Amino acid sequence: MARKYFGTDGVRGKANAGAMTPDVVMRIGMAAGQLHKRGGHKHRVVIGKDTRLSGYMIEQALTAGLLASGMDVFLFGPAPTPAVAMLTRSMRADLGVMISASHNPYYDNGIKFFGPDGYKLSDEQELAIEELIESPAKITLASSDNIGRAKRIEDAKARYVEFAKRTYVGDAGLEGLRIVIDTANGAAYQTAPPALWELGAEIIQIGDQPNGTNINAKCGSTHPETMCQKVRETRADIGIALDGDADRVIICDQNGNVIDGDQIMALVASSFAARGALRGGGLVATIMSNLGLERFMQTQGLTLARTKVGDRYVVEHMRAHGFNVGGEQSGHIVMSDYATTGDGLLAALQVLGEVVRQGKPVSEVCKMFDPLPQVLKNVKFSGGKPLEQQQVQAAIKDAEAMLGKTGRLVIRPSGTEPLIRVMAEGEDAGLVQKIVDDLCGVIAKSAA
Repeated sequence: MARKYFGTDGVRGKANAGAMTPDVVMRIGMAAGQLHKRGGHKHRVVIGKDTRLSGYMIEQALTAGLLASGMDVFLFGPAPTPAVAMLTRSMRADLGVMISASHNPYYDNGIKFFGPDGYKLSDEQELAIEELIESPAKITLASSDNIGRAKRIEDAKARYVEFAKRTYVGDAGLEGLRIVIDTANGAAYQTAPPALWELGAEIIQIGDQPNGTNINAKCGSTHPETMCQKVRETRADIGIALDGDADRVIICDQNGNVIDGDQIMALVASSFAARGALRGGGLVATIMSNLGLERFMQTQGLTLARTKVGDRYVVEHMRAHGFNVGGEQSGHIVMSDYATTGDGLLAALQVLGEVVRQGKPVSEVCKMFDPLPQVLKNVKFSGGKPLEQQQVQAAIKDAEAMLGKTGRLVIRPSGTEPLIRVMAEGEDAGLVQKIVDDLCGVIAKSAA
C-alpha cells in the first residue's frame, strides 16, 4: 500500500486542508487508538503540541477520535517533542502524540506518534493506521460506557525540565555563562529557559513570545542569524537556537559564528568516547552530513554510518547496530542513553558540559573539523516526477563525473514539503557551487 498520509516524520500538511482537517484528524485518532490497545487495562495516550494557532483545532479533533476509540487522553499543552516521547514511557502510556510541523511555518501542522517505548512508530505501524483511515468501516468504536476521558496534566513541563537537568554532565554548573536561548516562539519556550537558568546560567531569552502565527518566523534553528546577532549584541558566551518543536538545535559561538549539527555530533561523540561511554564504535548520521565529519571520525579511530534523511532512520540504525549517538546536520542529535528521539535541549547541555569542563571559549571547544565546501539548494515543484526526466538524469551523471571520488552529490525530494533538495560537496568550492546551480536550473526547467 502506497503511503498517502505519513511522510518521513508523521503526518504533515497545511492546516485545515488535506490531512489536517478536523474530519481526517479525528479518523487518525480513531485508527491510532484502535491499533494501540494491548490488553484489558484502561488505555491511555499523552498529547503535546507546539504553539501554532491550528494546534487548538487539531488537539480537539484528535482527542475526540482517541476518546471514541476508548482511550483516556492526557493533555500537556505546549511541550517539546522529546518531552512527549519521554513522558510516554514515564507515564506508561500506550501511545504518545505530538502535534507539530517542526520547523515549518505556522500555517502547516502535523502529527507524530510514539509507541509505549517512546520510539516513533515503524513504517508498518503507520501503514496500518493509513489503512484504517481509508476504510472507516473497519474502525471499531468503544461502547458507550467505555468512551475515554480527557484530562490536562499541569506538571508535564516541570517533569521534563527536571529530567533534562539530570542529563547535564559538566564538572560544575553553568554559573558565569551568559547564554542566548532562542526557542523559536515554539514548544520549548516554557522549558529550555528555566532548565538553563536553574543550572546556574545567565540567560537572555528570544523567540519566547508565541502568538500562534510567529513560530519559526525569523527565529529558531532555521533562522540562526537572529540568535547570532543577539549573541554579538549582548556579548554572550554561546547562543542556542531550537526549532518549533525543540527536537533540533543549532549553536553559535561567542563571535556569532554558527555551529551546525555535524560539529555538535563530533563533539558529543568525542566526549562520550573520552569517558568510555560511546557504543557502536562511532556515530550514525545521514547522507547529508559533511564529508569532513566522516574524515574526522576516521582520525579518531571511529566510524560514521550513514542512513537516508530523517531522524527516525538514524534511530532505527542506532537501535539495530548498538550505537548510542547519532543525528543530522540540521541539528537533530540523538543520544539514546537519555532519549528516544532528537532533543535540542539535551544536546545543548552536552555541549555546555564540555565548555565548562575544558574552560575554553565555545569557538575552540566546538570547532572539531574543517568542513568541505558544501552547497544545498531547494527547487520547488508542483507535481510529476522531474527527477526521472532524461535530461535531469544526464545532468546528474555529468555532475557526478565532475566531482569524482573527492566529492558527493545528493538529490532527493523533501519528505515534508513540495521541494527537491540538491546538495553537492567537494574540495573545490567554485565547482560545487556551479554544479548545484546548474542542476537546480535543469530540474526547475523539467518541473515547470
